[in-house]
Amino acid sequence: KRGHSIREDEIDTQMGQSERHCTYCVVPSVRGVEQSRSMEAILQECLQLAATGYKEVTLLGQNIDAYGRDMTPRRTFADLLHYLNDNLPNNTISRIRYVTSHPRYFSDRVIDAVADLAKVCECFHVPFQAGDDQVLRDMRRGYTYDSYMNIIRKIRAKAPDASICGDVIVGFPGETEEAFQRTLDLMEEVKFDNLNTFAYSPRPNTEAANWENQVPPDVQSDRLQRVQALAAKHALERSERYVGRVVDVLVEDRNPKNRNEVMGRTRQGRQVFFEGDVDELKGEEVMVEIVEARTWSLVGKIATS
Repeated sequence: KRGHSIREDEIDTQMGQSERHCTYCVVPSVRGVEQSRSMEAILQECLQLAATGYKEVTLLGQNIDAYGRDMTPRRTFADLLHYLNDNLPNNTISRIRYVTSHPRYFSDRVIDAVADLAKVCECFHVPFQAGDDQVLRDMRRGYTYDSYMNIIRKIRAKAPDASICGDVIVGFPGETEEAFQRTLDLMEEVKFDNLNTFAYSPRPNTEAANWENQVPPDVQSDRLQRVQALAAKHALERSERYVGRVVDVLVEDRNPKNRNEVMGRTRQGRQVFFEGDVDELKGEEVMVEIVEARTWSLVGKIATS
């Protein structure tokens, strides 16, 4: 089957909202209690998608590491990854991704699964939101700078070539310049492959929206620009490690800016552009030699050997 569906679809692993909600999050006011879907139901959905041509799926959960806590017998998200990896036949779904991990619930077993399972892509999305411990407490995130970095060190040790992506919020109520500097410090220590950046904005029916210590918009804007500049610097550094390597790329579509090129992604999620016939390559996994690194993407050529 041709079309975008050859690459990826998204599958909910949980329904509802996380039990422990942050002070800035609007989700608890619009969704019900978190419920895990059975592993068997998720497998069947994967198989149905594979039958129509899908090669890649992304498992979704607001706090995917809490998967299975409400089940009898109790399950874990690592159990789900192993179950799908072992029960999806070859030539069906070849790549499994997932979002989003919460540092408070993050499990070493998930790191092991990502490092060891053939169908699970080497990509971690672990939002940190802020680097200052007091801001994290005010957000009600349930972890600290040090405990977050402990997760990162374990990932680097077990899966050194994995990509690490995150989310950050600047200008949260009460964030001082010193507190913001801790966010920059954490970014420098991790060097994220990709970072989603946001300036805090008050949401209705959230605790933080009613606090009096709101950060002025001009200060928020300045901090957002500084974070985005540093994130781009790190992203280019992370892209540069691919130059000269041959990587496996799942072709998604034609490059809309160059009809002679196709585009796809590495297992780590980096977008790759290279010359090729989209009619022949779409939906195929192609070995590509990387010849150029860009901030958010790579350029390559089909490997000859």
